[in-house]
Amino acid sequence: MVWQRQRAPLMTRWSEALCPDCVWPEYPHPQLVREDWLNLNGVWQFGIAPRAQAVPPAFKGEILVPFPIESALSGVMRPLQPEERLWYRRMFTVPTAWEGKRVLLHFGAVDWEAEVWVNGQRVGKHQGGYLPFTFDITPYLHPGEQELVVAVWDPTDAHWQQRGKQVRHPHSIWYTQVSGIWQTVWLEAVPSRYIAGLRITPDLAAQAVRVKVLAGGSDILRDIHVEVWAEGMRHGEASLSSSEGELVISLPSPRLWHPDSPFLYDLVVTAEEDRVSSYFGLREFRLGKDIHGRTRVFLNDEPLFMFGPLDQGYWPDGLYTPPSEEAMEWELKLLKQLGFNMLRKHVKVEPARYYYACDRLGLIVWQDMPNGGRAQTGFEGLVTLFLGVHQDDRRALWRFGRKSPDSRADYQRELKALVDHLYHFPCIGVWVPFNEGWGQFEARAIAEWLKAYDPTRLVDHASGWYDQGGGDFASYHIYGKPLKPIPPTATRAVVLSEFGGYSLEICNHLWNPRQRFGYKHFQTIPDLTAAYERLLDEQLRPWVEAGLSAAIYTQTTDVEIEVNGYMTYDRAVLKMDAERLRAVHKRLMTKADPGL
Repeated sequence: MVWQRQRAPLMTRWSEALCPDCVWPEYPHPQLVREDWLNLNGVWQFGIAPRAQAVPPAFKGEILVPFPIESALSGVMRPLQPEERLWYRRMFTVPTAWEGKRVLLHFGAVDWEAEVWVNGQRVGKHQGGYLPFTFDITPYLHPGEQELVVAVWDPTDAHWQQRGKQVRHPHSIWYTQVSGIWQTVWLEAVPSRYIAGLRITPDLAAQAVRVKVLAGGSDILRDIHVEVWAEGMRHGEASLSSSEGELVISLPSPRLWHPDSPFLYDLVVTAEEDRVSSYFGLREFRLGKDIHGRTRVFLNDEPLFMFGPLDQGYWPDGLYTPPSEEAMEWELKLLKQLGFNMLRKHVKVEPARYYYACDRLGLIVWQDMPNGGRAQTGFEGLVTLFLGVHQDDRRALWRFGRKSPDSRADYQRELKALVDHLYHFPCIGVWVPFNEGWGQFEARAIAEWLKAYDPTRLVDHASGWYDQGGGDFASYHIYGKPLKPIPPTATRAVVLSEFGGYSLEICNHLWNPRQRFGYKHFQTIPDLTAAYERLLDEQLRPWVEAGLSAAIYTQTTDVEIEVNGYMTYDRAVLKMDAERLRAVHKRLMTKADPGL
């Protein structure tokens, strides 16, 4: 089976321009850039075998990496079953210029359990479907051509792992499963002792940036030197004898990062024989009191009202993987053009270049932790809807199936890894550990841990349901009911973390014309636009004036049978008038000034 693009019910215009020899060619790790790297995306061989089979099957097909096997752009478009394993194989050659260096093999994300072999030798195993992982494959290399084999098991909703909104049988708000490699795979050459990461912390009070260099290949790196640059000029530098300490670089009269002016500094770091480039933004998220004494979100010591869409991160042709960086950035630029200053990334983690784009464009990101636990069905699902939002944690746990100690431990491990992975990006302003009780447990304690582990950001500890009084927000989801102002408390701001969901079906741009899901349906673009204007002008604006700190509208695009997006699923039609959208958003943001 030779690779060829399959046809999903909908396709985006970018998929037609897809080049299998240059898919996602951009450097995938903008936080830590090196010159010596090799992209392994492209056409690989694949085979499927029973999970219990320990050796690769015959590789009779071709699959396009990094698109999940269920997607049209993978060339396969076939679900992976819980009793199966997906095997990948490709050959590669290490550049001769890398001789004498260590070779790292990086995976952006593989869903869910991946085992890796190089030249027939097992390198290691990784569990987790959303975060990057790396193996040092230097000991496994030999002269000439190299063989890379990856085996993936992904039980989706038959297991307790974190999976977001993936299910084996899509329906209503639950979408097509995603299995296998779905972010870039690449090689990188490094010295024997190298910079494995940077922990960059802005310090506005001190007008400085703090940099911790993480060592790879040893416990300690020596002769650390950091330079800060912007617009061709060096703004500061600092040195340290070893990576055991933290560098502090003073930046008098610093330029701050803000959605209206997303200024970024460049960073150059050297340590022994290694050299990397990076960047950072100076900004501070916190709670404060506006001039009326109401608790609000502050950015850089000024009140900020945040408004933007709930964003699922699904594409009809690539599912979790956008067809290209161009497509991904086009969508983010459109959100800025429509007048949004934030988005909520819903139970999914994007590639690093997504957050890099948000940093450059000035889009604040509320980052959800992908949910897991046992799926809720039948009678207990109905019980949940009627019991309300103030149940104790034991009852929430009983209903949502996070009973397994392994599931809890996996959640906590991945939450810490998520924060570590995304700590770099200035655009991320809020962590959302739980959504609507999905897999919720010990939410208040987890929020306290998050606040202590990353004090540079705010925490929405329980978005929508099962408020336990933790985190920085009282967080509400309101669909199908009038929006009535709820005031903030002395210690927590109030946010409308989901609302709207107004729906419109656009003929010839539907995933499944026989099914639809939405909260309030309209027949024409003018009708939908007018209803949206009334919702914001007549219902949302009074709440903003009464102290609302953020509002998140459902949602960026239609997704499968959901038809409640600003755009159709194929990104071909904007379902409201663009000029009127910009105008109503401007009115809302103007009234968001807490001095009015």
